[in-house]
Amino acid sequence: MGYMRGSVWKNVDWWTIGLYLILVICGWFSVCGASYDYGEPNFLDITTRAGKQLMWIGCSLGIGFVILMLEDRVYDTYAYLLYGIMILLLFGTIFNPHEIKGSRSWIVLGPVSLQPAEFAKFATALALGKYINEYTFQMQCTRNLVTVLGIILLPMALIILQKETGSALVYLSFFLMLYREGMTGTVLFSGICAVVFFIVGLKFGTEIMPDEMTSWGEFSVLTLVILLSAFLVGRYCQRQSPKLATYIFGIGGGGTLLGALFSNYVIPFNVCHLQLALCGGIVLTLAFFYLRERLRAYFYVILFVVGSGIFFFSTDYVFNQVLEPHQKIRIEVLLGMKDDPAGAGYNVNQSKIAIGSGGLFGKGFLNGTQTKLKYVPEQDTDFIFCTIGEEQGFVGSAFVIFLFMALILRLIVLSERQESRFGRVYGYCVLSIFFFHLFINIGMVLGLTPVIGIPLPFFSYGGSSLWGFTILLFVFLRIDAAREK
Repeated sequence: MGYMRGSVWKNVDWWTIGLYLILVICGWFSVCGASYDYGEPNFLDITTRAGKQLMWIGCSLGIGFVILMLEDRVYDTYAYLLYGIMILLLFGTIFNPHEIKGSRSWIVLGPVSLQPAEFAKFATALALGKYINEYTFQMQCTRNLVTVLGIILLPMALIILQKETGSALVYLSFFLMLYREGMTGTVLFSGICAVVFFIVGLKFGTEIMPDEMTSWGEFSVLTLVILLSAFLVGRYCQRQSPKLATYIFGIGGGGTLLGALFSNYVIPFNVCHLQLALCGGIVLTLAFFYLRERLRAYFYVILFVVGSGIFFFSTDYVFNQVLEPHQKIRIEVLLGMKDDPAGAGYNVNQSKIAIGSGGLFGKGFLNGTQTKLKYVPEQDTDFIFCTIGEEQGFVGSAFVIFLFMALILRLIVLSERQESRFGRVYGYCVLSIFFFHLFINIGMVLGLTPVIGIPLPFFSYGGSSLWGFTILLFVFLRIDAAREK
């Protein structure tokens, strides 16, 4: 046991721990700046948010120490057990009578409130690492891929039922790890297409072409589906059918162009009906080639065309019937469909003002006017980056982003040097989560991404967030330290 502990402190990556400590310290000063009011007790007083955050930091350091002292085999051996426990907690929280800000994602234990969704991330990452590490696992195997997707989507679904959509979306970051482990790029391609179809269809769905019959949104999306299907056939079926992609592009794209010209200058009609007929023809043609040649690529292109159509025509229902009103208005404001500076766009507008007023070097610690006057709601949690921008300016904001990128790049190095697939998979899960939080949080503060309410790691106020990120990171450091044991 003595040798094991000595080897942990010898092999642990101190560069990562150093970055962690710097981020945590900078985060605490940011919480101080965002929450402090003149006349309040000092920062160390436990009744203030800064004092409470300092207590969470102390607990996090203790958690990190305990994690490093445990045997590394614990995380592999009990991965499924931890995952099962977290799934039960997530399920039980759905029926929690305590509702905080419209969400049932919290467990209230006296004065302490914990969010199981923050801790379920590391349990899901462990379960993925253990399953993918099995000797018989192959990413190309449909059964294995379905199981992996189930491990990811189950906690995601439970968190959505808790009305915590932002935390649920974080689980999409695991797809970056799957791509590293051999998942075909078509999955990521399909995801990007889904986002583009959703945005284009929503933003331009009500705009009508000059023929006064055709929606620009539907026309644009269906045109993309036809052209992308020709591209996919040319990319994956060129050897078997060298001219098929050209035919699809010529007939589908040419038919769409001629139909639009005819509708606008001869007899108006809904061009989308013609496009749907062309898509049907593409599906029937690909089905014929699939039955004749038994090439799976044809089947996947068929799924893309059909799935794109179903997804696109269901977006209106999802947007109007599934999303909450505040989520809909945030998306509409982000896409420029509505201007609501006093409502849904208030947070982002005030955040931009705060960051812009910071200039190059900032106003100085505790000197932010937007911060002190509480113009930015949630300025010490989800919108804490605006406090950094106002008080520390562009230089301070760039330094914080540099620290996060250094941490992510260091995690990539550590993940790639793992001798086991378990360690590599878990490491990529950790860095994917950090990257997702960083990108979305800073993006929503700057008005570049929807406001979905996820914290900035190590900076946003709260024990659950800080503990969850600490556990994620230190479990990986313990796994990495055992690499040379």
